Amino acid sequence: MLRRPRRNRNNAAIRNMVEETHLRVSNLVYPLFVVDGKGIKEEISSMPGNFRMSQDVVLKEIRECIKLGLTNFILFPAVAEKLKDKVATYSYDPENFYLKIASAIKKKFPDTCIISDVAMDPYSSDGHDGYVDDGQIVNDVTLPILAKMAVAQAQAGFDLIGPSDMMDGRIQVIREALDEAGFYTTGIMSYTAKYASAFYGPFRDALDSAPKAGDKKTYQMNPANKKEALIEAELDTAEGADFLMVKPALNYLDVIHVLKQNFDLPIAAYHVSGECAMLIAACQNGWLEYKKAMPETLLSIHRAGADVIITYFAKDFAKLVKGKL
Repeated sequence: MLRRPRRNRNNAAIRNMVEETHLRVSNLVYPLFVVDGKGIKEEISSMPGNFRMSQDVVLKEIRECIKLGLTNFILFPAVAEKLKDKVATYSYDPENFYLKIASAIKKKFPDTCIISDVAMDPYSSDGHDGYVDDGQIVNDVTLPILAKMAVAQAQAGFDLIGPSDMMDGRIQVIREALDEAGFYTTGIMSYTAKYASAFYGPFRDALDSAPKAGDKKTYQMNPANKKEALIEAELDTAEGADFLMVKPALNYLDVIHVLKQNFDLPIAAYHVSGECAMLIAACQNGWLEYKKAMPETLLSIHRAGADVIITYFAKDFAKLVKGKL
């Protein structure tokens, strides 16, 4: 046998020397759930180790993450029902606690990257990502609302705007609104291929943002489709996106790979709540070893082509790298 691949696996030094994929903490984004108030840290039952946090607690959490080398965060607001309406007015209200928290983070930690969420569902009395009229999600009525939301977020200090709504044409409308308001350097991380997945349940628990009626299948993608992701990516690229995202991640590694092969923009992947919850449950039952299964999972997403991974395991991975897990 002239070729013996095992020779390059013979010891740790050789294995490390020929290792093809290198996952760094800087590739990861940590999702944080924020609420109005003070001194609040409520664990989310379906997402062990994740919390709804008020501004003071969030700032402490970010300080702790920075010490671990983790500097990228995506924020999601849990909004009181009384503040919701059909047109998501609170989303661009200057008194919105979400915007105030973003400003506080950037003031205290200017070298962090914070990413927003642009969609109507956290603020909508209907619980949908777009404007609802007679049971229909109306695409073009939604777009100016999203644009107002995006500009308010840029004003608050968000580095990247994250449209998660999946309305047609929203990237161009948001880009034009940001530029018109003078936010030329504020980027857009587009949820390009966001699927109508069964793995979002714990996230919706965290924000109490499930639709009041119907589902999201007329705007989120069919899990059976891959070519459609190429169409979405081509449109988002042409409309001015700076990142293309696939959501979920683990069940869509092939979609991540095909976007990486066909587009030059950085590819992000959202390792969603249900995917993380499954691994946590298996580890809690003793079926898997967390310190091994968790980094292997993240490595597989990176290997598939994701330059950026949004994951609830980001802090634990940073701890593992530092030898503190």
